[in-house]
Amino acid sequence: MTATPLRVGLIGYGLAGSVFHAPLIAATEGLTLDTVVTSNPERQEQARAEFPDVRVVRAPEELFDRAGELDLVVVASPNRTHVPLARTALEAGLPVVVDKPVAGTAAEARELAALAERRGLLLSVFQNRRWDNDFLTLRELVEKGELGDVWRFESRFERWRPRPKGGWRESGDPAEIGGLLYDLGSHVVDQALVLFGPAAEVYAETDVRRPGAETDDDTFIALTHASGVRSHLHVSATTAQLGPRFRVLGSRAGYVKYGLDPQEAALREGARPGASWGEEDEALYGRIGAGESPATGGGRPVPTLPGDYPAYYAAVAAAVTGAGPNPVTALEAASALDVLEAARRSAREKVTVTL
Repeated sequence: MTATPLRVGLIGYGLAGSVFHAPLIAATEGLTLDTVVTSNPERQEQARAEFPDVRVVRAPEELFDRAGELDLVVVASPNRTHVPLARTALEAGLPVVVDKPVAGTAAEARELAALAERRGLLLSVFQNRRWDNDFLTLRELVEKGELGDVWRFESRFERWRPRPKGGWRESGDPAEIGGLLYDLGSHVVDQALVLFGPAAEVYAETDVRRPGAETDDDTFIALTHASGVRSHLHVSATTAQLGPRFRVLGSRAGYVKYGLDPQEAALREGARPGASWGEEDEALYGRIGAGESPATGGGRPVPTLPGDYPAYYAAVAAAVTGAGPNPVTALEAASALDVLEAARRSAREKVTVTL
C-alpha cells in the first residue's frame, strides 16, 4: 500500500520558489505541491501554468487558514519574512523548510530551533549547495584522505554582473538582509563548516563596488577552523575573470575545480530531475595532484559525482515521517550565522573576531 503523499504549501514564487523549491518538491516521491502563495499576478499565472492542479492563493494567511489540510510549509519568500512566517507555521503545528538564510541573526535562528523542538516539529534549512556536484566530490576526497591533511580551503562563488539588478536582494535596508555576505556567503560558509568543522576566528572584507549598488557586492571571508584548517571564501558580483570554484591544498595533494554545478542552470531552463540529472561533461572534471599545474594539464582528472538537489527534499520527506534525520538543522544554520555576523563586524571594525 502506497503512503499518502505529504501536502506541501509553498510561500513565495520568485527565483527561489519557482526555480528551486516547486520543481524539486514536485519531483520528490512522497511529496505533493498543494498550494503556492504569491501576490504577484504574473507569478500566479506562472504557477498555474507550470502546476495546473495546484491551488494558488495571494497571502500566507490563506494558507495558514487551511493548516489542517497541509503537512509541510516551505518558506521561499524574501529574507525579512523568514522568521515571522516560520514562527507562524510552527505555531500552527506544521513542519517547516526555510530557504537560507533562515534568519538575520544566529539568536533568531536558535529561537526558531527551540520553538520547533518544543512543538516536536521539523525545522530544516534549504542549504541546497551541500548537494552540488563539486562539493559532493570534494567531500568524498577529504573523507577518503586523498589530499592528506587539508591545510587550506579556497572557495569562490564569483559572477560578472557589473550593473545592479535592484530588488530586495541588493537593497541597502538592513531589514531586507540583502547583500552577498548573507546570500552567497551563506553557501560558502556552510560548506566550509561542513567540511572542516567550527570556526575559531573570522576575518572579512566587504566592499560596494558597482555604481548605484547599496550593499556588499564583493566580499572575502577568512576562517581559521578549530581543526587548524584555514578557509578563504570569496563571493562577488564584480569578478571580470573567474577563479577556480575550489582550490584545496593538503599534505599529500591538491584539488582544483572550475565551473559551477549545472543543476541551477538546468532548473532555470525548465529541465526537471530525471536520468543523468546533475552530471557534467568530462572536460569540466577537477584535477588532483602535487607539484603540478592544472592549467597545463597537470595532475589527474577526478570524475565529478552527479549533483543531487533532489536528495534534500527526499531527506525532508523522510524526516517529516520519522524515517530519517533532518538534513540541515536550524542549529547548523545558526552556526553559519555566527560566522556571518562575525564577518560583518570584522569588515566594519577592521578586526579579526574570535568566536
